[in-house]
Amino acid sequence: MKAKPILTLAAVAVWLLAMLTAFLWFQQSYIRPFSDSNSHLDALQWHAPQALRGAGPIRVVHFWQPGCPCNVANQAHLNELRVKYREQPVQFFHVKHPSESGQLPGPLSDVLALEANAAFRPPVSPAVGIWDSQGRLAYFGPYSEGMVCNAANSFIEPLLDRLLTGERIQSSNTLAVGCFCRW
Repeated sequence: MKAKPILTLAAVAVWLLAMLTAFLWFQQSYIRPFSDSNSHLDALQWHAPQALRGAGPIRVVHFWQPGCPCNVANQAHLNELRVKYREQPVQFFHVKHPSESGQLPGPLSDVLALEANAAFRPPVSPAVGIWDSQGRLAYFGPYSEGMVCNAANSFIEPLLDRLLTGERIQSSNTLAVGCFCRW
């Protein structure tokens, strides 16, 4: 056998091994259940900032970390939600992990910021909280289940549509498995 095919075969084998190692590392580091309990729901409701309390529009809160690789698809989905519900009484906020610096991408730069505190924070991110028009926590959990989030696999649009009809909802989805960073 000539040296060139052997070198090519060796390079392909090294590349495949590197890709497998990277995939396994990513899966071990970021693919996990959203949470193992609902204990944080009461804290989110009782320690919510004033902007989320009382009567008003439906409020959607995006919890995120700038350094988390799981944010990219969720931020695109958040932008899609803003476009879809632009003419509806839905207001969007974001809560950034307090120990990280960074900004939401350009299309989301006008989303209102809220501050995280010891009680008003998710177990992992990205996460979403939805407060109904009466200021009650209607949903807390992931945007979707799986590696990426989009309108096709989202939990959010059906909930927002139901809330817009005036239906009262109290839901969480802490058992979903997907791409999440520990908060």
